[in-house]
Parts: sequence; structure tokens; C-alpha cells
Amino acid sequence: MSGMDERFQAHLASGLTTLCRAWMITRKDGVCYGFTDHDCALAFDGITFRADSGMSALALQQGTGLAVDNSEAIGALSDASIREADIEAGRFDAAEVLAWLVNWADVSMRWLQFRGTIGQIRRSGGAFHAELRGLTEALNRPLGRVYQKPCTAVLGDSACGFDLDRPGYAETRPIADVAEQRIFRWEGLLEFEPGWFARGRLSVLDGAGKGLWGLIKHDRFEDNTRVIELWEPIRANLAPGERVRLEPGCDKGLETCRLKFDNLINFQGFPDIPGEDWVMAVPKASTANTGGSRR
Repeated sequence: MSGMDERFQAHLASGLTTLCRAWMITRKDGVCYGFTDHDCALAFDGITFRADSGMSALALQQGTGLAVDNSEAIGALSDASIREADIEAGRFDAAEVLAWLVNWADVSMRWLQFRGTIGQIRRSGGAFHAELRGLTEALNRPLGRVYQKPCTAVLGDSACGFDLDRPGYAETRPIADVAEQRIFRWEGLLEFEPGWFARGRLSVLDGAGKGLWGLIKHDRFEDNTRVIELWEPIRANLAPGERVRLEPGCDKGLETCRLKFDNLINFQGFPDIPGEDWVMAVPKASTANTGGSRR
């Protein structure tokens, strides 16, 4: 088997094995968990793999070529290991997973059997079922340029090149009032014009929701009150006084890139690409048919 050292292969060939499985889950925020289906805890690579989590896994399906490896991890929801609130908040979305086959009598003899990420998570009956997706899952994503009028970059990414920390664009301040975990209100906040943050992003910097974020649906004024409304609630209990960061929105248009962000040099759209009606265009006696620009 690929990747096995001679000692591990010899242990398998002996006919009398002491094997178990161990998993390490690393969330996007850096929090790390270790689990094993052995009846005692294991420790290696600086991680303690707990045996009291109720974790188990279905058989791993691996293929050659570009086939997607897949498996499923099953475990009980517990305050001491994986909490339902963390799953609901999305903290385990796309978390990195490493899975070993380990000789529990000598943990230096082990085989890294799987590396991938967590996909869909289902919850039922006090337990969770997490789909494990192999490294080839990333090859299913479409690549290449999309030819369209709006910009294809994400504001602030490497293609856009805009610095969101530039003064006068983003705002960090404590929560003054929050309703339904998605509607935020501040008195004042008049230095930004209405709609400045629409299509932007609100990130939570403190408290139970630290590291979570949401997309901004509306940015409006009600009398002297600034109202920021998200498309979906932040999946954590937010409280006044906790800090959030508001980032400006971009509608992907050429004029917005030029006037709002002064970043036209990095615009990734094709504003002059012909529309569908161009296919049906025919010569007309009422206009000049010179073959020049149609703008």
C-alpha cells in the first residue's frame, strides 16, 4: 500500500495486529481536535486523540485517477468534544481532516490513510454525520476566466488588488443594537453615504461569534439611525459592546470600480462585450452601417 513504511507493513503481515483509527480535525480558525475509536487515548505529533468522543468512521473509498475519495465520520454531540453550537455556527465547514491507521501498541507505527476536508454535516438524534471529501474534490471546481460585463474579482482579493484597510472605506465599532442576529443599528455613522456597505461584509471580531461573518443585504438610514441588515443571521449569540467590522460593498460595475474605489486598472470584467441582442442585429437604413463602434 502506498505510503506505508516497512515496519507497518510487517505488522500487517504478522497476522496479529493491534490497529485502530485516529482522526485530527483542524478548523479554519486554527482550533484542533483529535479523536480515536480505540478504548484508550492516544498521543502523537503533539496531539492527544480522545477515546471518549464516540467517533467512528465508515469504510474509506479511494480510487485512482481523478476519482473523489469519500468517507463519513460519525460521532456524538458533546460539550467536551464537538458542540452542536459550533456546528450550527459553521465553524467546522471545510475543516481539514487527517485520518491514520495506527498501531495502538506502538503509535510510531502508523499510516496516513486520508487527507481532505469536511463537507456536508447532518445532525440527528444527538449525533452528527460529517461527509469527508478527499483532496481531489478541489479539482471539481471550474477554473479559468469568465467573459461577462460585471467584474469577476472579489473585492480585496489578489485579482482585485484593493486594500480594504485604506482609510475611509471600512469601519470597526462595537455593536450598539442587534435584532435577530442580523439587523444592526447605530446612532449616527453618517460619514458613509447610504448604501455604502450594501453587498459588503460584516465580520464579528469579539465574543461568541468571533471569526463568523455575514453578507450585507441592505444599508439604509432610518431618521438618524444607521441600519445594516444581513442576508442571513450570524449563527451565534451577539451582544452589544462586541466589535464588528463593516466592509464596503461592490456591485461589480465599471463605474463603481472607477468612482468608489479608484481601482479601474484592476477591473476584471468586459463592459463592451456584445449582448444577446447583438446576434439579431441587421443593417438599417436609418443608421450608419460603417462597421464602427456601436456605443
